[in-house]
Amino acid sequence: MADSAAAPEPAGGASAGRVSGAVGEPGAATLLQTLRHLDSGPRGLTEAQAAERQARVGPNTLPGRRESSWPTALLRSLRDPFTAVLLCLGLVSAAVASWGTACVILLLVAVSCALRASGEHRADRSMAGLRGLVATTATVLRRDGEDLPPDVRELPVDELVPGDVIRLGPGDLVPADVRLLRAQGLTVHQAPLTGESAPVAKDAGDAAVTAGGGGFDRPQLCFQGSSVASGSATAVVVATGARTRFAAAHSGDEERREASAFDRSVHGISWILIRFMLLTPPLVLMAGAALRDRGPETLPFAVAVAVGLTPEMLPVIVTLCLARGASLLARQHGVIVKRLPALHDLGAVDVLCLDKTGTLTQDRPVLHRALGPDGRDDPEVLRWAAVNAWWTLQLADLPAPDALDDAVLDAVGEDDVMACDGVAALPFDPLRRLATAVVRTPGRLGVHTLVVKGAAEAVLERCVLSDEERAELLVLAARHADEGLRVLAVATAGRTARTREYTPADERGLEFRGFVTFKDALAPTAAAALRVLAQRGVSVRVLTGDHPGTAVRACRDLGVDVPQGGVLTGERVDGLTDAELAGAAARTVVFARCAPEHKARVATALRASGHTVGHLGDGVNDLPALRAADVGIAPRDAVDVARESADLVLAEKDLTAIDHGIAAGRYAGGNIATYLRVTLSSNLGNVIAMLAAGLLLPYLPMLPAQVLAQNLCFDTAQLAFAHDRPHPSVLRRPTVLRPRQLLRFITGFGVLNAIADLATFGVLAFALSGFEGLADASAFHSGWFTENLLTQALVMVLLRAGRRRVARGGPGPIGWAAGTLAAAGLLLPVSPLGSLLGLSPLPLLYYLLLAAVLALYAVGLVAVRAREERGLKERELEEREPGGRGLKERELEEREPGGRGLKERGPEEREPGGRSL
Repeated sequence: MADSAAAPEPAGGASAGRVSGAVGEPGAATLLQTLRHLDSGPRGLTEAQAAERQARVGPNTLPGRRESSWPTALLRSLRDPFTAVLLCLGLVSAAVASWGTACVILLLVAVSCALRASGEHRADRSMAGLRGLVATTATVLRRDGEDLPPDVRELPVDELVPGDVIRLGPGDLVPADVRLLRAQGLTVHQAPLTGESAPVAKDAGDAAVTAGGGGFDRPQLCFQGSSVASGSATAVVVATGARTRFAAAHSGDEERREASAFDRSVHGISWILIRFMLLTPPLVLMAGAALRDRGPETLPFAVAVAVGLTPEMLPVIVTLCLARGASLLARQHGVIVKRLPALHDLGAVDVLCLDKTGTLTQDRPVLHRALGPDGRDDPEVLRWAAVNAWWTLQLADLPAPDALDDAVLDAVGEDDVMACDGVAALPFDPLRRLATAVVRTPGRLGVHTLVVKGAAEAVLERCVLSDEERAELLVLAARHADEGLRVLAVATAGRTARTREYTPADERGLEFRGFVTFKDALAPTAAAALRVLAQRGVSVRVLTGDHPGTAVRACRDLGVDVPQGGVLTGERVDGLTDAELAGAAARTVVFARCAPEHKARVATALRASGHTVGHLGDGVNDLPALRAADVGIAPRDAVDVARESADLVLAEKDLTAIDHGIAAGRYAGGNIATYLRVTLSSNLGNVIAMLAAGLLLPYLPMLPAQVLAQNLCFDTAQLAFAHDRPHPSVLRRPTVLRPRQLLRFITGFGVLNAIADLATFGVLAFALSGFEGLADASAFHSGWFTENLLTQALVMVLLRAGRRRVARGGPGPIGWAAGTLAAAGLLLPVSPLGSLLGLSPLPLLYYLLLAAVLALYAVGLVAVRAREERGLKERELEEREPGGRGLKERELEEREPGGRGLKERGPEEREPGGRSL
């Protein structure tokens, strides 16, 4: 009853244009044409026909998946650019006998490869679990010979072939795509395919097929993966195995998952490093050979420079940051992170796709209003509706009330219901689309009152009304349905009391009483969570199998703005190309009547537009979208295969938990980004200074052992980034590592660092009595070693994510690490270990002059950082302004071959209204 009254539009019109290929033309034809095409009949196939067809089309099973072996997965993981860079550096370090560096780097490579290989095996387990959702046996009509009568047999589902006739009953899983031959009160749960929460009525009639509307909206078709809610049916199989809609919708699970936001960022940064490292060692070697006649002896130094330029601690820092965030999420909020990089991707999410039912709304309706024929509130209508609901439940021996009946009974008192005595009941029938209770009312002896409640069209056609009155009432019901309300009509009729049974023929000559409207009960935490997500720069896309008006109503009740034209149905999605869908998805809030492939296409289109996409789903129908998104999220009570495919598992289907996950991801992402900015800018400045020093000095500007000791000190201090808590400002926007922005950042700060290094050379010359004093290699090495560690300590403090004042409890992990690093720079040259590294004490004048250089360097850092922050705010405002050329648009320009951006597209690529896609 709920489904038929929910909306004037048929259920599941989302699958336009694709069904004929999956189901085959037989399902789209009339019953007679279908049977002729399949060469079958109501008596089913013979055993010989079935054997011949199975040999031709194969078994009725989901396509298999070839699982990758561990060695293959490990070798495939070496294709990652950064892993390949580390491996090459480890091998080169071993070749020049730098065994400590080689062992550390090769260990990091092994850990990274093992983590990547383990992720591939989850996809294999997911596909295996998907096969378990399909029925195992089916009731089939088969004949031993052409002239023999059919036998009813229970056969394994994999033996079904097109043309087989099967029987379906309550609770049965539909074993293949079928066309109904006969049906009695049949309703089917299509949630695994469409996401619709209510069962859909089916019948065997030859319903008219509208252009582009074939699919789940056809009542004569049932699909593999759905289940029978009520009634019974006989059907003929039209598609099996890989040709079913269920297999077609989830065939994407067999494909390799696209690179996530984290993978894309790491790849971009890796290629930046590769270019630097391919350029730097040859420059060092050529400069040493050409200017100082030092060829072979410069090779270890060149390798040390390359190692120094590489953030070799990146895998360790990333793992620690993400693992700590994942641990806190699991302990405090019950969120399980199954793939660590997914936590970073969650912090980068700027579009969250989710279903309506169970996320924005609870899986139950609540009463909205009770309206009389004039459209005004009328409590008497609600009383009659409650009488119908109560006595239908009691007298029809139903196991539980319908969801709409439950909402009615919750809204009235017990006295209103018990004032009448029940006599008989005609339960809800999908064909009649109404239910009737017969009661005795107080003060009316010898009279029975029929109370009828059901779909507006079904009730009104049984009422005594003029054509004009009936049309006006239908318009009123349609208007409420378009507003996202479910509508039931209520009517009554008096009959002379009798003992013979009441039948549907008595449901005539009714007096129309009014309408009862319902809306979805909102999830209690949804509104607050959506406001917080909007403040964090995360927009929401609602992907649902329900009626568009129902979804729009829920969004507006929760405060989510749905602009004019912000709704697309699955049928319209089928009519768009991928490029057109990418443009439409940017301004669409609600995608209704969505099949699984529609959800996946929307997620893919949003990613193609430069967004980082998260998808929350809990059913089999969400599997393609969970894999198409950057981050797949599922609640703990989701179906096994959805939970297995997800990257994050929530304790409950609650948007608040996702907000906690986004916060943890942005904190972790902010620390990772700060580590990269600090490390790469410092390393780049040091390399520039090393190249300059190599041209000026008659000796190596720093010994390989000193370079590696300096890196060891700096790398150890940087472990503090995994325990830092950045400023809350990092929560205001997605933490995306954009390689081009990072390159601009490290170039600017790297040059500033190099200037500080060159100024230190001048300070050393002055403190050591002129440039002749620079002939003392040990003194130069000591001065530069100390300055490097001090400048890196300054950079750690001043370039951290979202600077903030020191907390009252102390300097925090970054402050302590930077202080320890500065102490190492000051104390190592005067310690016994310093002499082993070739370092020596320096005069007091050097330290005084160095303090002045560092003060100027700190002022420069603060000034450049302030300019970067102003530029970032301007870019954010530009991105938010309507019509402004934002970051997303520039990213698309950079991605298009030849730099041909959105602004340069011709009129043929624009929408009719002139708005560029």
